[in-house]
Amino acid sequence: MKTALINSVNLASVLGVSNSTVNSWITTGKIKPVKQENGYQYFNFSSLNFPDTLSMSNSNWNYEHNVKPLREYKSIELFAGAGGLALGLEKAGFKHIALNEFDKDACNTLRKNFHDCEIIENDIHSVDFTKYKGQIDFLSGGFPCQAFSYAGNQKGFEDARGTLFFELARAIKEIQPKVFLGENVKGLLKHDNGRTFETISKVIDELGYYLVPPKVLKAVMYKVPQKRERIFLVGIRKDIADKVTFHWPSPYERVMTLRDAFYKGELYQNDVPESDGQRYPKRKAEILSLVPQGGNWKNLPDELQREFMKGSYFLGGGKTGIARRLSLEEPSLTLTCAPAQKQTERCHPLETRPLTIREYARIQTFPDEWIFSGNLTSQYKQVGNAVPVNLANAMGCSLIRLMNDIELIQK
Repeated sequence: MKTALINSVNLASVLGVSNSTVNSWITTGKIKPVKQENGYQYFNFSSLNFPDTLSMSNSNWNYEHNVKPLREYKSIELFAGAGGLALGLEKAGFKHIALNEFDKDACNTLRKNFHDCEIIENDIHSVDFTKYKGQIDFLSGGFPCQAFSYAGNQKGFEDARGTLFFELARAIKEIQPKVFLGENVKGLLKHDNGRTFETISKVIDELGYYLVPPKVLKAVMYKVPQKRERIFLVGIRKDIADKVTFHWPSPYERVMTLRDAFYKGELYQNDVPESDGQRYPKRKAEILSLVPQGGNWKNLPDELQREFMKGSYFLGGGKTGIARRLSLEEPSLTLTCAPAQKQTERCHPLETRPLTIREYARIQTFPDEWIFSGNLTSQYKQVGNAVPVNLANAMGCSLIRLMNDIELIQK
């Protein structure tokens, strides 16, 4: 471990529990801090006896990230967006043949950054994938989390019609890759009391693929300075599935914070470059200037709480995203498509302003040379919707190991 200590807030993020739960453990003596500094309780990381912290302490991250593909594995990605998932997979060793995306600005972003693959700018409903059959090893796609209108009728492929998951399924059927990767919000598992996921599982089985029991990965555990959770689905073609085993990626050895994102260090070789960003209206900036790092509207004087919250002041509840200022000592909250929405505020830790495009991109672990196209609103949307590159890369390294195992058994 390069960093032996972890603060209470970051521990809560790793374990997927609330800050109050960690504080209750401190009170009852379940965990014992070794020091207190700048409002945080700190713990010796190696002494924490939780499965997630133990997996970080005994990580195989470096070994897994040094695995190289035995040959060039050709891939296609759907719903590619600004390319976060595609870039992470490429860094792991996949060779993208084509990327499909509907949004014009996102397609221009892809063209500016991926120079050796086809960018299919088209509604996925209109794309014929049959020409790729027999040529593609791997297919990926973060299909939009569109509601399943007919989920639960036990009709499998028919139930999925009218959803964008159906288009991912159609592409799998037409291309017949050895392996596919699906990505979505963690709520997919419980959507419609589990019936949506039941339909997805049935479709995957009908397509002739074994679905690895899915897993929700916390980005903070994979060298991403952001509290973002995503579910990943890995499917292996049934003629191969019983001969190989997929291994989920090991976490990184410590939590990355906004200090890592914005300043020279382990994540980046230089401080975050200047870039465009939104600005607050004058009165909002005056009020937010009084919120401390890691704080929110509850840290304001009562009269300003009433002014800022208006009717919501009397409704109760946490609402901790309102008037929220991020902290350099923590990862960012999950980025949204707009950095200055009242319900999901993402105020800079030191300056009273929303995060800039480059700060957004660093929190998603895009390289500084990644170029985003379109106006400011479009760029925020593209970055906010992306899969964090380092999380995608960790998944990619595990998938390359799987593809290598398949290559060896097929030889």
